[in-house]
Amino acid sequence: MTYSKINNLTGWLCFLIAAVTYILTLDQSASFWDCGEFIASAFRLEVVHQPGAPLVSMIQRVFSSFAFGDKTKVAYFMNIASALASAATILFLFWTITALAKRAIIKKNEEITYAKNITIIGAGLVGALAYAFSDSFWFSAVEAEVYAMSSLCTAIALWGILKWEAQADEPRADRWLAFVAYIIGLSIGVHLLNLLVIPAVVFVYYFRKTPEPTNKGIIKTFFISILILAFVQFCIIQYMVSTAAWFDYFFVNTLGFGFGTGVLFFTVTLISGLTWAIRYSILQKKQTLNLALVSTMLIMFGYGSFSMLIIRAKAKPNLNNTNPENAFTFLNYVNRAQYGERPLLYGQNYNADKIDIKQTGNLYRKGDVKYESAGTKSDYIYDKKTLLPRMYSDKPEHIKFYKDWMGFDDSHKPTLLDNIKYMFSYQAGHMYMRYFMWNFVGRQNNQDGQLGENGGGWLSGIKPIDAIRLGDQKNLPPSIVDNKAYNRFFFLPLILGLIGAVWHFKRSKNQAAVIALLFFFTGVAIVLYLNSVPIEPRERDYAYVGSFYAFAIWIGLSVIGLKEWVFKKFTPAKSAIFASSIALFAAPILMASQGWDDHNRSESHLARDISVNYLKSCAPNAILFTYGDNDTFPVWYAQEVENIRPDVRVVNLSLFTADWYIDGMRRKQNQSPPLPISMKPAQYAEGTRDVMYYQDFKIAQSIELKQIMEVLLSDNDEDKITLQDGSKSNILPTKNFKLSINSKEVIDTGTVPIEDAGKIANSMEWTYNSDYVSKGTLALLDILTHNNWKRPIYFSGAMPDEQYVGLDKYLYTEGLTLRLLPLKPDTAKTEMYERVNVKPFYNNMMNTFKWGNIKYANHLDRQSADDITMFSNMFNGLIGGLISEGKITESKAVVNKYYQVMPLKFYSMRQVMSSFYFTENLYRLNDLNRANAFINKSADYMNKELTHLADVSESKNSLSSEREVQVYMTYLGQMVKLTQAHKQYDLSNKLEKQYNQFVNRFTPFFGS
Repeated sequence: MTYSKINNLTGWLCFLIAAVTYILTLDQSASFWDCGEFIASAFRLEVVHQPGAPLVSMIQRVFSSFAFGDKTKVAYFMNIASALASAATILFLFWTITALAKRAIIKKNEEITYAKNITIIGAGLVGALAYAFSDSFWFSAVEAEVYAMSSLCTAIALWGILKWEAQADEPRADRWLAFVAYIIGLSIGVHLLNLLVIPAVVFVYYFRKTPEPTNKGIIKTFFISILILAFVQFCIIQYMVSTAAWFDYFFVNTLGFGFGTGVLFFTVTLISGLTWAIRYSILQKKQTLNLALVSTMLIMFGYGSFSMLIIRAKAKPNLNNTNPENAFTFLNYVNRAQYGERPLLYGQNYNADKIDIKQTGNLYRKGDVKYESAGTKSDYIYDKKTLLPRMYSDKPEHIKFYKDWMGFDDSHKPTLLDNIKYMFSYQAGHMYMRYFMWNFVGRQNNQDGQLGENGGGWLSGIKPIDAIRLGDQKNLPPSIVDNKAYNRFFFLPLILGLIGAVWHFKRSKNQAAVIALLFFFTGVAIVLYLNSVPIEPRERDYAYVGSFYAFAIWIGLSVIGLKEWVFKKFTPAKSAIFASSIALFAAPILMASQGWDDHNRSESHLARDISVNYLKSCAPNAILFTYGDNDTFPVWYAQEVENIRPDVRVVNLSLFTADWYIDGMRRKQNQSPPLPISMKPAQYAEGTRDVMYYQDFKIAQSIELKQIMEVLLSDNDEDKITLQDGSKSNILPTKNFKLSINSKEVIDTGTVPIEDAGKIANSMEWTYNSDYVSKGTLALLDILTHNNWKRPIYFSGAMPDEQYVGLDKYLYTEGLTLRLLPLKPDTAKTEMYERVNVKPFYNNMMNTFKWGNIKYANHLDRQSADDITMFSNMFNGLIGGLISEGKITESKAVVNKYYQVMPLKFYSMRQVMSSFYFTENLYRLNDLNRANAFINKSADYMNKELTHLADVSESKNSLSSEREVQVYMTYLGQMVKLTQAHKQYDLSNKLEKQYNQFVNRFTPFFGS
């Protein structure tokens, strides 16, 4: 069999192995985070969040058809789209590695021997499968996100340029360059990270066209590659749209034409100009110019996938982020305007003083007949700026982190050197290198490790080496050893990659430089460019999989290094077999065996069940306010795809500040009527009432919400203040709000049952909890003013307290949601969890809610494991509420339900904390056996965790994970008191002895 056939067949074998792996381990429904939004948007071809992924949506829509009308299977088949795209990535990676290996060890016209055949194929197998089983890539491969298809675009582009390199001397070889350009254009409709392959492509071209590269030529090529990258990123993706927008502005506002005519004129002019230029380059036989023009045209054709978003936006779908239907809203969309900007090369530190505001541009919106002003863009002027500002965010939680990480006091002003130290120690060192080591050295667990505390880091599994960095490792705790993500690779994949890199640079410096460039641009360069703030909502390792892809190439090439350096005394065939076998076991087989359990999501479906729980626990025709990704996106999926409770209107408060989103809420969606919003579009249009600040007018009494709304919506200058730029702005004159209650309305609408009529308050009075009113809050207050209790109002229990606008004492827990009820506040209940609407809460927990198979699932991803604590807290709240009302039988039924659906193992410290209150309820119900069993289980878990923390503290001679030590010690002490109070003296004495032992071990470290 020829090399070509073996290469093709083995590549498809890699595809098959990867595809089977991903399909067996993929999520059976929607996952957490963005997946719910992507699935919902793809199913109905709607508009996802910026900067969009239209090509992904169209491909996923095709895969959804394989559900054949079974809407519960739509998400599954979209997940399969990701699995197959990921498997195809492995296919092209295999062919890329074999192409590089062949180029490096086979001379031109040389026959490929049996030994070299084994060597090349072995290298491809090792590298491709190592990447297939790498932690970050595998995670994205089993869910309907964009990163699987993004990796595929990168793989195809790199493979394509190597195909060109191999055929560059043949006629029509440049068709491969055109192919690569088109793939890059298409990749814009997947994810912008794919553009980072451009420098590698440019260098392949340079090295192939330059037999003897020079340092000057390499430097020149580097800057050219950056210019090409900037040209695509800015000129094609952004400035082309910006120019079209200004053409439209001129044609509409100056010439009086209809909307879109300027865009049409610009498009025709651009295409005509490019066509003429391409024809000119052909006639004049200017090959380089022709290649540049054709590539530009093909990138634009690929970018044309975004036209789907404009077309669908005009159809006003339910999910219509930014409403990119016209030139200016589409420009905002591709520019990611709603996310703001981060300083890159020059800017402020976190404690720089704001001394002024400067106008940086004008904003426009589509009016009835022309584009209208939507205000101005502005930036703060700071008293001092620095080069490379890495510590720039002035959010309190970020400032605290900067100070803690760098050891700054309140008076310290960060210097350039400080920012560079932070960049290398945290952004590149902790956040990137930690992810890199997860993939190729080993991982502690799947806890969030962004804060640099215990957990979420990397380890190798070689305890003496790990102890040098992490402290004593002899008594590893359950949070590590019982965590499915406890993966030990013993440095082996890393060592192989380093061997492959060294061999590659020794044998083929130019090719190795290309891979190194890809590694840099898709890894550290992203760190520098994104300049991310600390404490992100979740770990971001998926953003760097391109650099892991490059490193996997070197893992594959390590086979040749091993063959030539370690097994060189054997015959060529034997050395090739030994090298390939050793590398296979040291990387892909080891990585697969360690990683299977923590990537197998096939048995858990919590995201889907939680979304259904949210919707089904709402009363008919309800309004459900959400805030974050995980209490919104899965719910969108449930409604838009599975058509569950289409009568409920889901309102995401983090989007409610946008006029386009309020527009959507004023329309009917599914079976939900428009929201009772009285505001006219002109009153909340972009640039109008974006923020209205509080001015204390010393109003003692509570003011009716209707009157406050009149002030906030007033166009009278007497109700406004003059801002620094001379413009007028409405103000909030008081924080003392009041909403008078019509008891008959409340009872007639079923908001409160008639038997509880005596509990209805005459008015709801509360203190607004912010110093300003955003447009979204204004819309929320508008709904409260005009709803008249016709539609039940719920808030997600997962949102920050400030989003409740001060209504806390009128919000009653019914499970995952808090219902707004106009009841007389119970002054004895000061905490939100104490206010329980027992009857619907009980029905939801006992009859309505599904539990995502969390009790029996082989593996729970981190978000699902965290949600166990949320469920546990819900059980605690319901049992406590039932006991308070004297409903002991129902309380015991809820306890039995807990044991039926909840896992009894502990996943984290938070779960231990929650279990204490469950145990407390068991004692209150005199269920001593189960209470004592829970106490013993908790004590055993804490004993192991504290033993490890004490070991580490003693080995480092400093307190390790102070917060965890304090929490565990606090709850262990409370358990001593709890068991003593319920006369479990033997157990109490045992716990007290355990507590005192740890006091003795930790005392030397407190206060030092």
